Amino acid sequence: MSVALQNESITDLDRYMVDLGHAARAAAAELAYAKPQHKNRALLAIAAILDQRRDFILQENSKDLEAASKNRISDAMLERLELSPARIDAMIEGLQQVASLSDPVGEISELRYRPSGIQVGKMRVPLGVIGIIYESRPNVTIDAAALCLKSGNASILRGGKEALHSNQAIYQCIHQGLKQADLAEHAVQVINTTDREAVSQMLKMHDCIDVIIPRGGKSLIERIAGESIIPVIKHLDGVCHVYIDDQADRQKALDIAVNAKTRRYGVCNAMETLLVAEAIADQIMPEFIERMSAAGVELRGCERCQKYDNVRINSATEEDWVTEYLAPILSIRIVDGLAQAIEHINGYGSHHTDAIVSEDYSRTREFTRRVDSSSVMVNASTGFADGFEYGLGAEIGISTDKLHARGPVGLEGLTSQKYVVFGDGNVRS
Repeated sequence: MSVALQNESITDLDRYMVDLGHAARAAAAELAYAKPQHKNRALLAIAAILDQRRDFILQENSKDLEAASKNRISDAMLERLELSPARIDAMIEGLQQVASLSDPVGEISELRYRPSGIQVGKMRVPLGVIGIIYESRPNVTIDAAALCLKSGNASILRGGKEALHSNQAIYQCIHQGLKQADLAEHAVQVINTTDREAVSQMLKMHDCIDVIIPRGGKSLIERIAGESIIPVIKHLDGVCHVYIDDQADRQKALDIAVNAKTRRYGVCNAMETLLVAEAIADQIMPEFIERMSAAGVELRGCERCQKYDNVRINSATEEDWVTEYLAPILSIRIVDGLAQAIEHINGYGSHHTDAIVSEDYSRTREFTRRVDSSSVMVNASTGFADGFEYGLGAEIGISTDKLHARGPVGLEGLTSQKYVVFGDGNVRS
């Protein structure tokens, strides 16, 4: 089956999308039974080709950056779009780490004998064909391809128009690596058109695509969740919190809060609201304000916050508590204690990632039980909410849904389970 790889060749979008879908379905049937060593060989081949072609990738990325600057896209989007030697190194490392992970496909768990003499267990199987729609970040192309490939799934990837050159440069490396490893060359496909109608068509291709995973801004994800007739694994936004308890170690608290906000602004695991227990606020607020001001972060706080500095802390509105800034802006609220902090997080948060800083074991246990988020952290920055940091090799995204996967979605999250039954001539009476 021939699928056009060049944008100039796409004159019939309907035909192009149908061909992509059929090619992906055929590849998925082959990939589901591929041996782990064959999939690993492809991943390592792609890593080697990325390393060899890094200058070309950076050159193509510069075209996207130049066009994005002319179109005046936000600093957060520019930061996500930009590739660097270090980010290419991280992409290569991610491929190598995914290759080193255990293959979940075919794994049998919970095998037990029943009174009838049969053995019943569960076997991990691929989902099939995964459609991934994302904005800006070209590294998602590699993360998605690697995780789908290792978990036995074919993938159809649709990156944002602002990253077209970068994504196609990376796709060339993927395509070449698949061919070198003698795997189905359509196991990974990157849509090569900026036509928005391609996304609409993807969301209707239930005969070819088994699940859709969107990565991007809230408006994109809301649109996809609203239009798709295919199951969606998603998170709408990352309104992440750090709560500094009155039993916190002061230095740990300051370092964690500063890192959670300033490590990177344009990522979904960045802290957007800091909650501070009133009993420790005098020890935390003055230095925290100084460090945030030095980093150029705009502060918006409650009335109790403003008493510490009503010049550098603007008045927060109700909207601030539910806003994912993805920018050097932070909202701060001083709370009575643990109970009010948990109430705030569960009421205003997005169920993404929330952290407590405290040396009190019983309070940290209560926080982890009662905060309804996909990742809950104790004495650690929210920046660790990441598939790579969790040992997943990479992630396809972070799900704040409760079905079918939650939190960073790695290999296991891209598989399902089927029951397997073993007998020895058993018949049911």
